[in-house]
Amino acid sequence: MKNAPHTVTDAAIATIRERIETMVYPVGSLLPAQRQLSEELAISRASLREALSTLEALGMLNIRPGKGVYVNSAEAAGTHAWRFADQASLPDTYQMRFALEGFVARLAAPAIGDADIVWLQDNLDSLQGALTCAELDEAAQLDFAFHMRIVSLAGNTAIESILRGSADIMKESQRLPFYRRELVLSTYHEHLAIVEALKARDSEHAGRAIEAHIVNAAQRAGVHFPIPV
Repeated sequence: MKNAPHTVTDAAIATIRERIETMVYPVGSLLPAQRQLSEELAISRASLREALSTLEALGMLNIRPGKGVYVNSAEAAGTHAWRFADQASLPDTYQMRFALEGFVARLAAPAIGDADIVWLQDNLDSLQGALTCAELDEAAQLDFAFHMRIVSLAGNTAIESILRGSADIMKESQRLPFYRRELVLSTYHEHLAIVEALKARDSEHAGRAIEAHIVNAAQRAGVHFPIPV
């Protein structure tokens, strides 16, 4: 039994995806106009665009500005690529990271030293190069090292043990967002914002920056989850 959608956007994603998979919208076909579709699904145009963007990230749709939205595939690439469903769902993985990593970033900010900042900046340069060259496995390794450096700085050995023990799951959750090729450098820019907050020793800004990064990365991987306001 599938989990119930958490939001109207999730519900729209589920409905459109089901229509694609059951060939109500066959591969190669043009989806109804957004105005019509938003009325059918009782959803705002903004939420519909978010749903369509998610399905494009999963490889199911192709959004062509000025021409419409076409069905690209009946199979969701992102879901197919998630290899750890028997251990933890992809939404659960991002939610765990959101809960733990925002906290450790707040702990890390006052503890960071100059050598740590140099290391993080070198990692950023390498990440930018790997993403630019589409070396996604290397980028995922660099991404994981970046996050774990911050976890180590926080000094919470229990959290570090949990995240290092989930290294393969962590790396996969970091690799999936890279498939949004038009947004492939987003992780670099978000990491840059995290480093700037850490350099300023601003705990709250660092925590919010890493939480925003994880939410955005999840969305690029096709996962939307409600977060506390």
